Amino acid sequence: MRTGVIILLSILTIMETNAQHKPVDRQPVAAGSFYPAGKDALTRDISRLFEECKKNDEKIDIRAIISPHAGYVFSGRIAASAFSSVNKEKKIKNVFVIGSSHVMAFDGASIYNVGDFVTPLGKMPVNREIADKLKSENKVFDFPTNAHLQEHSIEVQVPFIQYYFTSKPSMVPIIIGTTNEVSIKKIADALRPYFTDENLFVISSDFSHYPSYTDAVKADNATAAGLMSGDPQTFLKSLRENSSKHIDGLATSMCGWTSGLTLLYLSEVDESLKYKILDYCNSGDSDYGDKDRVVGYNAIALYKKEMAGSFSFNESEKKQLFEIARMSINVRLNDNRRIELDSKKMPEKLKMHYGAFVTIKIDGNLRGCIGRFISSDPLYEVVRASAFSSAFEDPRFTPLTKEEYAKSEIEITVLGPLRKISDPDEIVLGKHGIYIKKDFRSGTMLPQVAIEQGWNVEQFLGYTSRDKASIGWDGWKTAELFVYEGVVLEEKDK
Repeated sequence: MRTGVIILLSILTIMETNAQHKPVDRQPVAAGSFYPAGKDALTRDISRLFEECKKNDEKIDIRAIISPHAGYVFSGRIAASAFSSVNKEKKIKNVFVIGSSHVMAFDGASIYNVGDFVTPLGKMPVNREIADKLKSENKVFDFPTNAHLQEHSIEVQVPFIQYYFTSKPSMVPIIIGTTNEVSIKKIADALRPYFTDENLFVISSDFSHYPSYTDAVKADNATAAGLMSGDPQTFLKSLRENSSKHIDGLATSMCGWTSGLTLLYLSEVDESLKYKILDYCNSGDSDYGDKDRVVGYNAIALYKKEMAGSFSFNESEKKQLFEIARMSINVRLNDNRRIELDSKKMPEKLKMHYGAFVTIKIDGNLRGCIGRFISSDPLYEVVRASAFSSAFEDPRFTPLTKEEYAKSEIEITVLGPLRKISDPDEIVLGKHGIYIKKDFRSGTMLPQVAIEQGWNVEQFLGYTSRDKASIGWDGWKTAELFVYEGVVLEEKDK
């Protein structure tokens, strides 16, 4: 069996290599079954679905949605509710449509990068530049595009995108073929630079498959609650608990759970991102379904929540962060070990998932600086680890000595999420740190550096590009640019 799979993948790879010499548009396979095959009929149906769907009245910034992919007569109203939560006038550059394969298994994801998607409403352009880049730079995406040819989960979302948005975006179609959590984490990490407010992520998934109507409602509520937590492990636990109940007829709690897990890995590092259930039904609610064997459908939005005052720290919290940093260094110097921290003793603010850098200076001169932009660990743990690394693992310096430690000053910079920019004019000196990425090289400088050095924006970019990313003074002009905000905490008392 394994030999057969290897031979099949080899054949598909050869077919794909031959196909990439010229564009090969992905043709519809769900038209006429999941949705109408005619343009006029499809337009009428989608228009009616948007008229009838439940609307979200809140004015919130949607970053991602979870939308079902069943036949429109069953789940179309729920899908329309998911899409209608997004401002249709918003200028979205790319829609990343992510689904889990119903057709084949492979240890990663497949990106369709050889042509556009075709539906009865016309061509949906694929951003082949992004697709090629993801595929060439990340082995986890290096799987044949043939995985898309008979897969309906992406295609069913496309007509909604084509119909709804005023400013027509491009799409990046991704099929996940693995259930390996390590591989899914790698997929999320590769997509993270694109998980910005200029792009929309659409997770294509139905929920429970084939229990009774009543059991479906209970199982789907439990799965949705797992998603609402924003925590990948809580979500996975909800799937396991549903399975352990041996619900009659339940084949899966969420057919696209790997796609949902990818979104959770993307969103977990930003405390300002929150999930919201927009609407729910199952196939038993349709005139065409029965209540003995149903499929569940949820419309869920991930939105950016305004967090007034949350990106600041009171004096007690600041003091505790510096105590953690100092203790991490002191215990290593005196006892040659790493400290362990009790999360139960930490205030809630220090449990939030912020990135942070710890800077050590002696007489105003840099002696070490290491940290993380983003982290799935709580802030107190990031500060502990970063303080240790800054003191003993910064490759620019020898390990800190007891004599040096006695004279050291510590500065902690807590970081907000990365935001991709397209114009250097968006950089505000003193407010924004910058992160530059080109191919496999990257580098950053913290917000305060430009002010300390008296640089203008071009110098800030040039020094970061040359000295941190190692791509030359002008390398930033052809690189990806990101900004992030930082709160600089200064130590009052040693």
